[in-house]
Amino acid sequence: MKEKNRVTDRFQRPLQDLRISVTDQCNFRCTYCMPKEIFGPDYPFLPQSELLSFDEIERIASQFARAGVEKIRITGGEPLLRKGLPELLKRLRSIDGIRDIALTTNGVLLPRMATELKESGMDRVTVSLDTLNDTLFGTINGRGVGVDPVLRGIEAAHQAGLFVKINMMVKKGINDREILPMARYFRNTPYVLRFIEYMDVGTSNGWNWDDVVSKDEILSIIGDEFPLEMAGINYYGEVAKRYRYKDGQGEIGIISSISDTFCSTCTRARLSADGKVYTCLFTGKGTDFKDFLREGASDDELYMRVVETWRDRSDRYSDERREQGASERKKIEMSYIGG
Repeated sequence: MKEKNRVTDRFQRPLQDLRISVTDQCNFRCTYCMPKEIFGPDYPFLPQSELLSFDEIERIASQFARAGVEKIRITGGEPLLRKGLPELLKRLRSIDGIRDIALTTNGVLLPRMATELKESGMDRVTVSLDTLNDTLFGTINGRGVGVDPVLRGIEAAHQAGLFVKINMMVKKGINDREILPMARYFRNTPYVLRFIEYMDVGTSNGWNWDDVVSKDEILSIIGDEFPLEMAGINYYGEVAKRYRYKDGQGEIGIISSISDTFCSTCTRARLSADGKVYTCLFTGKGTDFKDFLREGASDDELYMRVVETWRDRSDRYSDERREQGASERKKIEMSYIGG
């Protein structure tokens, strides 16, 4: 493999990760991401012509790899709704320098797709599951879907040889009472459970500071029953703070972009479903790649756009959130760029 050209931004943060949204559509209507009151039957999702083709995704991803990206995460919407996804995985796996491919999903389509995903080059999956209570889960996902389909998806992914993480978005007054039951259930299993502080992604979820259950609160809830100790960092730019159970029965992670920000080590760019690159999860402005590519840009021109986009980056939204007006900025919806 050729030596990579390491590209850094204005704060000397390297470009290492690319998250690719392959669709803006989803079979769930989770209240914190795509609330059904807004994303209803008449919502204007992107037409097929506005989505990047697999050829286009491969070309863009190749130039990100040339600039230093080693890890790719496939997101949505619900990425397993994108037809032919295993073919895209094979293409991404063949890109020089890409050493890890992951996917974020609600899990319900994994029982019939997990084996093919693994065979096509997928390494890991992250499954969203916010409670083990059927009634509450059906309310949160907005479709009345129970927990069992997701648990079957988790098991299918594990049996296929994929490493599995579980993400639980915690919102005060909604599912904060589910923190301990989730910890009990996934302790001493092959799965790593991660808790996510309720974030102000996009403009549709009605985010409020009062709805946040902080990292320290989560640690206290779990630690009272299962003592924890901090674990080391696996790699530069890791978003979750890791904690081990002191009795050796596994670990948890907490993604604390509200109470304990990690902007200073952020290495992630996001390619949206409509072909724009965003250098922060909380930004409202992206750099166009789709039209640039369709107008005939060469690979070298695409590469220079990657380099310039990242070198100009000065995003540190989570650090700035407490500043006057920061949380009221216009932000891209999560359904376009994933998590």
